[in-house]
Amino acid sequence: MPIATTTEFARRQMIDQQVRTWEVLDTGVLEVLRQVRREEFVPAQFRNVAFADSSVPLSHGQLMLAPKMDGKILQALAITKADQVLDVGTGSGFLAACLGRLGSHVRSLEIFPELAERATANLQSASANNVVVEVADALQLSEVDHYDAIAVTGSLPFMGPLAQDRFARALRVGGRLLVFVGQMPVMQALKITRVTQNEWRTEELFETVIPALVNAERPSSFVF
Repeated sequence: MPIATTTEFARRQMIDQQVRTWEVLDTGVLEVLRQVRREEFVPAQFRNVAFADSSVPLSHGQLMLAPKMDGKILQALAITKADQVLDVGTGSGFLAACLGRLGSHVRSLEIFPELAERATANLQSASANNVVVEVADALQLSEVDHYDAIAVTGSLPFMGPLAQDRFARALRVGGRLLVFVGQMPVMQALKITRVTQNEWRTEELFETVIPALVNAERPSSFVF
């Protein structure tokens, strides 16, 4: 079987056997996962597992999320063509590229310059021209009422005041935030929607475990 045919078969298997079975059924999301060439975002030494049901190691202890996780995030955020999107934790750039296919513009923040440089190259190769990668600590975010959707792809030990101020308040009214909250052995994926200027609605979506966001706020320790 030619390499191109083998690759497309593996991509279909990834979507049908991993993503769909995790109840990601949005046709727009599935189409984006078909269009964005995941294998071109995976580090060269892991290309043989580009479509596997697992995360892929990146430098600095970071991970490229499993395909079904990307699907869950994209489906939960329900991106529209008019949306301004913030992606926290660029990694390889794959999720940012998918967000760019669905939305109007994506600002992607990566704290490690090496990862940001590689992701930028990946995105340019994929012609993701509406995605901009910046080297920045997302926990220094200052915008308010700015984004229609935010994906935070590193976990937070808890949704403390810092995360609330940086992420939840950066949403416009009607905006959606996808964030992973908790500590080992279980973390909860939360969808937070800004309902009014002073009200947010939180939905629990699914349980998982992913690495913590660099510089994430941690609960206070009690000493007895």
